[in-house]
Amino acid sequence: MAGEAKPVTAPSKSALISCRNLTKIYKMGQSEVRALDGVDLDILEGEFVAIIGSSGSGKSTLMNMLGALDQPTTGQVTINGENVGTMKSKSLAEFRNATIGFVFQQFQLLPKKSALKNVALPLQYRKPKVKDAAQQAAHALSLVGLADRSGHRPTELSGGQQQRVAIARALAGNPKVLLADEPTGALDSKTSTDIMKLMQDLNANGITIIVITHEDEVAAYAQRVIEFKDGRIISDKRNEEAAA
Repeated sequence: MAGEAKPVTAPSKSALISCRNLTKIYKMGQSEVRALDGVDLDILEGEFVAIIGSSGSGKSTLMNMLGALDQPTTGQVTINGENVGTMKSKSLAEFRNATIGFVFQQFQLLPKKSALKNVALPLQYRKPKVKDAAQQAAHALSLVGLADRSGHRPTELSGGQQQRVAIARALAGNPKVLLADEPTGALDSKTSTDIMKLMQDLNANGITIIVITHEDEVAAYAQRVIEFKDGRIISDKRNEEAAA
């Protein structure tokens, strides 16, 4: 029967993230919009994955599922061995803070705080409390090449530097995965190239990265490109010639 939910199969034991039979349905008056339509997906530890599609394809809805920001209508998301759909809101927030680093199109930095304090901010909400938050934040800034800008406020930094601070903030807590939503959308082409090369360098050092994008040029930097259309995966390919 069309639209009937399939049984949820077991998540892959080798995957960092497993999605099984994900559907997400939004009600619009008397009609329904199926933003995700039976998505099965595994992402392995250490992968650099680009999820690409046009507006309305379902990629942003999937991002919310991969980031444990929203729950599917049906199906299951398992992240680092945990079924996030069974967690209470407080436990889920703590799990998300410890497991996933987020990077957004808009840098979302606090304008009156230094780069160092912006990067250290998520560590303040960790349990148990992080005793060496400043040292961890400084290390994260060094990873993105901004060790010498730790005392600068966002207004004293270029757009590319601000995005590097945002990436450092996402890395500060040593997350299992870095989830970047249109990370170059507010940047010029040269700065976008610099940011994507930084993503490649971070991935080469073992960080799992998922980039959500509508741009082929951005997806070209990933090892694996997954294309969405009408809430479904229409292509999932290895990128043997990732941009250098």
